[in-house]
Amino acid sequence: MKNERIKQKGEQLSERKLPGKGLSRRSFFKYMGAGIATYFVWTDYLASGVLPKSEGDLLAPDQLSSWIHLSETGQITVFTGKVEVGQNIRTSLTQVVAEELFLPVSSITLVMGDTHRTPYDRGTYGSLTTPQMAPILRKAAANLREILLEQARKEWKIEEVSLTMDQGMVQHPKNGKKLSYGDLAKGKTLLQQMDDNVPTIEPTNWKIAGTSVPKVNGREFITGKHRYVSDMVLPGMLYGKVLRPPVQGSKLRAVKTERAESMAGVQLVREGDFIGVVAQNTRTAAMALASIEADWDSSPQVSRAQLFDHLLSSAEKGNPVSSQVTKAFDESTHKIQHDFEVQYIAHVPLEPRAGLAQWTGNQLEVWTGTQRPFGVQEELERTFDLPGEQIRVYMPDTGSGYGGKHTGEAGIEAARLSKATGKPVKVNWTREEEFKWAYFRPAGLIKVKAAVKGQGIVSWEFHNYNSGGAGIDLPYLGTNKHQEYHRSDTPLRQGSYRALASTANIFAIESTVNDLARKIEADPLQFRLDNLDNDRLEAVINAAAGDFDWNRAKAGPNHGFGMACGAVKGGFVATFAEISVDRESRELKIIKAITAFECGAIINPRHLESQVTGCVLQGLGGALFESVDFKDGDISNAFLSSYRVPRFKDVPDMKVILLDRKDLPSSGAGEAPIVCIAPAIRNAIDDAVGVKINRLPMLPSGIVPEG
Repeated sequence: MKNERIKQKGEQLSERKLPGKGLSRRSFFKYMGAGIATYFVWTDYLASGVLPKSEGDLLAPDQLSSWIHLSETGQITVFTGKVEVGQNIRTSLTQVVAEELFLPVSSITLVMGDTHRTPYDRGTYGSLTTPQMAPILRKAAANLREILLEQARKEWKIEEVSLTMDQGMVQHPKNGKKLSYGDLAKGKTLLQQMDDNVPTIEPTNWKIAGTSVPKVNGREFITGKHRYVSDMVLPGMLYGKVLRPPVQGSKLRAVKTERAESMAGVQLVREGDFIGVVAQNTRTAAMALASIEADWDSSPQVSRAQLFDHLLSSAEKGNPVSSQVTKAFDESTHKIQHDFEVQYIAHVPLEPRAGLAQWTGNQLEVWTGTQRPFGVQEELERTFDLPGEQIRVYMPDTGSGYGGKHTGEAGIEAARLSKATGKPVKVNWTREEEFKWAYFRPAGLIKVKAAVKGQGIVSWEFHNYNSGGAGIDLPYLGTNKHQEYHRSDTPLRQGSYRALASTANIFAIESTVNDLARKIEADPLQFRLDNLDNDRLEAVINAAAGDFDWNRAKAGPNHGFGMACGAVKGGFVATFAEISVDRESRELKIIKAITAFECGAIINPRHLESQVTGCVLQGLGGALFESVDFKDGDISNAFLSSYRVPRFKDVPDMKVILLDRKDLPSSGAGEAPIVCIAPAIRNAIDDAVGVKINRLPMLPSGIVPEG
């Protein structure tokens, strides 16, 4: 009868279907073998993203498969559809499980992003992992803890008494006898409904969570032992390349492939307009691809010079602005009207896209670096008209995403080439392909009209065209507001980027609010505080301002101080910048940047500091010089030699101040800290030389224009 209950339950679940998806529950049930497997009803699972939505409707709560397993040897295995792309959630999620089970981090294995072993998950994005997945895994671990304690009481035939747990052992309260977690699991199988009210350890009592535990598997990355998809090799594997048009929007008119087909060891694959080559090595595949002669038809494309006129003219019609907003603006003595232009920028991940695929009969396996393994699985379902049960997607810990790896192009291309050749095939995108054929952070035009009376904002009209509505809400008090996002036709492919449109919107908000303060000759810091009613935002402002010493004397002429603040996805951030502008060359130098950040209870301080630092450094690029140059569908700066990203010489003296709010739930930190560096620098430039720069990037040449 061993494991019979689990097996029967699995068969029941595998026969049920997800409403609106037709997706078998088989992918939710994981048969773990001997040991304790916990099952539970999670009433807030939709918030976690662990189940898909049907067409616009929320699914009813249902029983989920195992999140956690305890083997007979005492090894804990935890399962999540979230993935590791450098943000160190493998470590932080392991920490919260270890905390609840009184175990060292090393005794826990986290299985991530494997579509055949983990619960369905929409994807790793939006800073949602920590606030949504960490509580689920904490609850699962806490439930397992209570199961083990109850099992120990049964073994020792004692009543409801307090037992001690430590290092994988449960200790008898009187005679000192111990039972290991493995002993309690051996030969037993349990199906346990989740107790949503099970107590979890308070952050004030954390011993493992809340500490700077080293990165799980960190040594493997340092030594090169870790294998990214681009490093992986399967027996008999071939290397693939795909024919792409010279510019966006082109259609294949005619093609000559004879030279490629005649090359030794080269196999050509053609399915309609999809043309690829495979060979024993990448060099031969690249040569074969270069030998193909293709003619393309291209259509007129909007170029960078017409971008913002196009975004405005193609925008959907908005809602009427209330008469109160208009009247307050018209009647005000102190008012501002600004247009902000935000260019497309590229994600520039350290690891370009890569996909590896192999077919075994009608079973498909794909390894790819993606933020959405189940999303890639669904793309493969549509491409090959296969049920999801026949497609397994693996996501090895990968080299950054920043919102740019939500799609599965490389994996799909590898799968198409593998199916045609009958061999495993790997497709590695080049840096040029990554620049030209991935999607970009949306460009945007933002129009702002604002007015003040006394020390308060009395009119605020804000329109974002194309870049998005994230971060669009004014965090300050105001009596009359109109805030609206207008969808536009985008000339280039666009998608998610770290913090979404919050970077653009907060740049416009914080620049305008700073200008309002200057308009009435108020201190920009005090003006913000006077118009805020948010203690968390005030706390990060005060923390950063105190360390920056806002009221100190400037080092000399053409030196300036600037600040900005914002609240994004549960994170509260304030950045203060000190800059100088050379009097002769007008070259900008960023002297100092101090960022204060708060996201509730901190799970891993060292990794959180790294996240904040990385955000600010990445934000420097979009603030100062990153932009995509394009004309007639051609991306002309598709190389790191021509696309400017931050370099060591661009990095100022930096400091990160973390506010640990153990009284608040933990939030994500991968996005919010990026949003304030651009407006802080912009406002510092205005303070130094009286020049207001209302575009991103602000200084592609590094030279501040004359006022």
